[in-house]
Formats: sequence, C-alpha cells, structure tokens
Amino acid sequence: MVWKAFSGFVALALASTSCLAAELTDTELRWLQGSWPVVAYARAAGIPLDVVVQPQLTPGAAPLALAFVDGRCKLVLSMRGNAEAEATLDRIAPDLLGATLELMAAHELGHCRRYLDGAWYGVPAGFTPSVPDDLDPELRAAYVDMTALRREEGYGDLVGLAWSQLHHPRQYAQLHAWLVEERTRDRVAGSPHDTLAWVRLAEHGVAMVEASIFAGPAALWLSGLAAEH
Repeated sequence: MVWKAFSGFVALALASTSCLAAELTDTELRWLQGSWPVVAYARAAGIPLDVVVQPQLTPGAAPLALAFVDGRCKLVLSMRGNAEAEATLDRIAPDLLGATLELMAAHELGHCRRYLDGAWYGVPAGFTPSVPDDLDPELRAAYVDMTALRREEGYGDLVGLAWSQLHHPRQYAQLHAWLVEERTRDRVAGSPHDTLAWVRLAEHGVAMVEASIFAGPAALWLSGLAAEH
C-alpha cells in the first residue's frame, strides 16, 4: 500500500496527548521522534497543532494523517495493528529516516495551513477545474472531490519538499527521489495521490519566499495547476 499522507477526516478515537512514553509502542516512538522537529516548528510559529496517537487497532489506515477539529489541526498516528506503519519505515534508508519522517509530517502541516487559511479544496481566481461532460451527477461529484484532494496532496508534497530543502539541503536529492518512488508505486493516474506533476516540478528545489515553507510551495503549486489547466 502506498503511503497515504492524508485521507480526509480521520475517524478519531482521541488518546490523551499527555500519555506517557512508556504507553507508546516502539513504532509510535520512532514516528513521533522523527516528526517532532515539525511539531516543534508549528508550535513555535503559533500554529494550533495537536498530536493524537490512536490507542485502538487501525489496520489499513494511513499511519500519519491530519484532521481538523474545532479550529485545531490534529496530527494523527494510526499505528496499532497497522502493518503499513512499519512497512513505511522499512522502505526508508536508515540514514534518511529522520529527514523523511520530517518530510511526511511537513506534508501534513501543509494540509493544516490550507485548512487554517480557509482554502481547503479552493482554487485561485481564474482557474476552473475541468470535469468530463459525460459523467452522471453522482460520479461528477465524486470526480470533483477526487481532483480537489489530488490538488491538496500536490500542495502537501511541495510543503514537505520545501521543509527538506530548508532543513536537509544536502539530502534533498535523495528525499526527492524517495518521494518520487513513493508516488510512483502502484500509481493510479488521476487518483488523489497521483502528485508526480507537482513533485517533478520540485526536482531541483522549491524557491523559498522569506524562508517560508508555505509561500514557495504555493507559487510552484500554481505553476502545476496552470500546466494542467
């Protein structure tokens, strides 16, 4: 199963954010440790981000995802009984583990930023997403949702890469290659995680705007939209 960085609102069974480290599994601790620089950045920047570790079994869920509840972003770890949580770690070279987990967490922070800005599923002025004319109303609605989520995933990937460029510049080429491989594995053209059109635009980096991990990706994201318009 391809790493799914975001799968819409997560069905939450919220664990206490004050749970002791001893109550966490080794896999959860590895993901949390790897993601923590991004969490620390968000909190220092005043971004309302909470960390949620789901205590129940969550087979088939995205190991790392984001929810938005009552004006706050929830970085949700669904690791228990979830083989993909460990499989994802196994696909990462040991010397890239921390930086790659940061990339994934920053991807989720990109989703958070879009929610907080009230821009989720939104498109810039002048851009009209194309929809096939021969779809019945139900399929048309599903298609519109799928393509909107694909755009959001593209933006999230660019934010993850911007974080990598800013914090791990010497490893950027390797991290970009890892993301290309993830997005190529079991790729279904046009599906929400078919973000290669945006990822490939960032092969040589994401132009930083005032060292923001959001502004540069936004500009590159627009370029990708324009290419598909």
